[in-house]
Amino acid sequence: MEVPAKVTHVTYLTIGELAARTGVAVRTVRYYCDAGLLDAARTATGHRVFEPDAVDRLALLRRLRSFGVGLTAIESVLDGTRSIAEVIAAERAAVDDELDALNRRRALLRAVESAVPEKQGEHLNLLAAVIDPRAAYDVLVAFWRRQLAPLPTSAIDGFLSMNVPELTAQARPEHLVAYAELVAAVSNPDIATVMYDTIRHRGTPGIRDERRLLFEVADACVAVEPLVAAGCPPHAGAELDRYVEVHATARGRRDTPSLRRQLLTDADHRIRRYWHLTATFTGDAVTSGAAQLWFIDALADSVTRHGEAGDRPPRSRSGTQGTTSTMSPGSSHS
Repeated sequence: MEVPAKVTHVTYLTIGELAARTGVAVRTVRYYCDAGLLDAARTATGHRVFEPDAVDRLALLRRLRSFGVGLTAIESVLDGTRSIAEVIAAERAAVDDELDALNRRRALLRAVESAVPEKQGEHLNLLAAVIDPRAAYDVLVAFWRRQLAPLPTSAIDGFLSMNVPELTAQARPEHLVAYAELVAAVSNPDIATVMYDTIRHRGTPGIRDERRLLFEVADACVAVEPLVAAGCPPHAGAELDRYVEVHATARGRRDTPSLRRQLLTDADHRIRRYWHLTATFTGDAVTSGAAQLWFIDALADSVTRHGEAGDRPPRSRSGTQGTTSTMSPGSSHS
């Protein structure tokens, strides 16, 4: 605020003196005064004059500006409402966001550029879905919340944390293409129906309690994770017995060759593709889809090896009895 004052050259600095001491142009000093960042008094003739501490204030202002800090943030430092550390941290975070956006933009451009010329238009359309990474992630989240709707929010959140990756700023062009393909897949109503039916084996009717079925399928998936992670081929055994028992119990039936044949279904190639793409982001972690596909393939092996004889496949008692369990909030499977 500018106020009339009686001044002397001993106490006050003229605008020219302040400019000379700080190396800041007179017109810039005027600008900072008009912006309310520097306090000035007026002589009887109307000239601006400054108290000696204006030198340090102006020096701090210019240093913060040299780091790209905005005038609003600088004003908060000068008036004491924020510390230098707080303002610098906020500026660094803003720069990080800008760099992330630039890296993502460069990766998107490379992804289009890397496609063969006749496919670049197709890639352009596909990758438009991941220009806004948060919006793309929200599409996947909404899809899975609909798929797992009978489960409580905590259980679904646990599934999402392991099975629905977020795009990072370091995503490579091939990752962006894969993610865009995931978004395109879940936007297809046919995929939604096939995924829903696959998880529940809807082709085998009679499910009494869908929520309990999903919980117990999740437990079965957790139990088979070590085999999937180790690359063990799908096969009959205690893990598959438990999985079939879950579905049998959900329908009020027993585990029989007939039921196994009914449960047997070839996983749609689009579902396999979906989980293959997801694995490019989850790394060594076994996804729910990978475990589910292992069971489907193990079921096919079981039926092929034992179904024609009409005998029930050998069962291991381990893991097949007393499977009433629940999914913890942090469980990664459904």
